Amino acid sequence: MSSANYRALLRTPGAAAFFLPASLGRVGVAMTNLSVVWLVHSHTGTFAAAGLVSGAFAVAEALGAPQLARLVDRLGQTRVLPPALFAHAAAVTVLVSLVAADAPDALLILGGGLVGASVPQLGAMSAARWAALLRTDRAAELPTAFALESLSNAVGYLVGPTLVSAVAAAGHPVLGTVLAASLSVVGGLVLAAQRGSAPAPAGDSAAHAPQDRSLLRSEVFLLMGLNLAIGVFFGAMQVSVTAFGVEHGAPSAAAPIFALSNCGGLLAGWLYGLRRWRVPPPVQLPAVTGALMLGTLLLLTVGSPFGLGLVVLLTGATIPPLLALFSVLTESTVHQAVLTRAFSWLGSASAAGSAGAAAVSGWAIDTLGARGGFAVTATAAAAMTVQSIVGLRLLRSRRGR
Repeated sequence: MSSANYRALLRTPGAAAFFLPASLGRVGVAMTNLSVVWLVHSHTGTFAAAGLVSGAFAVAEALGAPQLARLVDRLGQTRVLPPALFAHAAAVTVLVSLVAADAPDALLILGGGLVGASVPQLGAMSAARWAALLRTDRAAELPTAFALESLSNAVGYLVGPTLVSAVAAAGHPVLGTVLAASLSVVGGLVLAAQRGSAPAPAGDSAAHAPQDRSLLRSEVFLLMGLNLAIGVFFGAMQVSVTAFGVEHGAPSAAAPIFALSNCGGLLAGWLYGLRRWRVPPPVQLPAVTGALMLGTLLLLTVGSPFGLGLVVLLTGATIPPLLALFSVLTESTVHQAVLTRAFSWLGSASAAGSAGAAAVSGWAIDTLGARGGFAVTATAAAAMTVQSIVGLRLLRSRRGR
C-alpha cells in the first residue's frame, strides 16, 4: 500500500502551502499549556500554582476558541488571524513578565487565561481549508484529507510536549514558552498569507445565520456529545495508565506505554486515510467506537504493564480514524459559513470532557485503584458507541449544506 492518496492531496495547488505551516503551528499550540506549567512551576516552586494557571488556560481556550472561530467564519482567516496571533504573542509576553516579576498567583492565573483565550485555532482553520478546496469536485477525498489532519494533530501532540519538556528540564522554561509561541505565530502568519486557499468569509450572514446555518441542531449536539466523551477518554487514560504503573511498581512504564499508543495511532490513521471506504462515515462510526469500547473493556482485565501496553496499542489505533470521522461528519452536517466555528466547538467539548475526567478518574482511582480509572474510560467509550448507534439514522439522512 502506497501513500499516493496523500501525495495527490498535497500536490493539489495551494494545499501544501497551507497544510505545512498549519502543522508547524500545531506543534507550538501543543506545547503551550505544558510550557505554561513548566514556566510557573520553575518560578513558584509549586505545582499548585502551576495547576491553577494551567486550569485557567484550559477554561479560557475552551470558551475563547469558538468566539475566535465565529470571527473567522464571518470576516475570513486572512483578516482575523494576524491580529489574533499578535494578541497571543502579547499575552505570552505578559505572562512571562508576570512570572519574572514574581507576581501574585491571582495575576498569574489572569495571565494564563489571556494566553489560553488567544491560542490560534490552526487545526480548525486548516480543516476548513480542506473542505473549501475539495467539497465541490473532490468530496470523496475529504476523509483522506481529514485523516491527514488527524495525523498532523497526533504528531504535534507527540513532538510538542516532548520538545518543551526537554527544553524546560534543561533549565530553560522561559525559552520553552517563547519557542511554543514562536512556532504558533510563525506557522499562523504563513498560513494567513495563503489567501488563495482560504474559505470565503460569510460576512454578516454568519452572525445572523438562518436555520440551515445554525449550530443549534440535533446533529451538532450529537457530535458534541461524541467529542465530550472522547475527551473523557483522553483525560481518564492519562491518569489511569500512570496510576497502573505506580500500582505495579513501574511508574516509569507510563511514558513508553503512551509512546506505543501514539505510534499505533499514527500507523492506524495513516492506513485509514489511504483507503477509499465504500461504507459511509455514519456506518463506520459505530464500528470504530465499538472497537474502542472493546479495548477499554480489556483494560479492566490486564494484570501487567506489558499487557496494558498491548491493549493500549488497540485503543490508540482507533483514535485517529475517529477524529477523522468526526471531521467528515461535521463537514457534511453544518453549513460551510459556520464550519470553523463548528470545529472549534467540538474541540471545546473534547477539552471540557478531558478536564472533567481528570477529577472524576482521580476519585475513582483513589476508591477502586487503577481499574476504577479504566472503568471511566470504558464508560466514555460505551457512551460513544451508544450515541453512534442511536444517531446513525440522523447522520445518514440529514445534511447541512
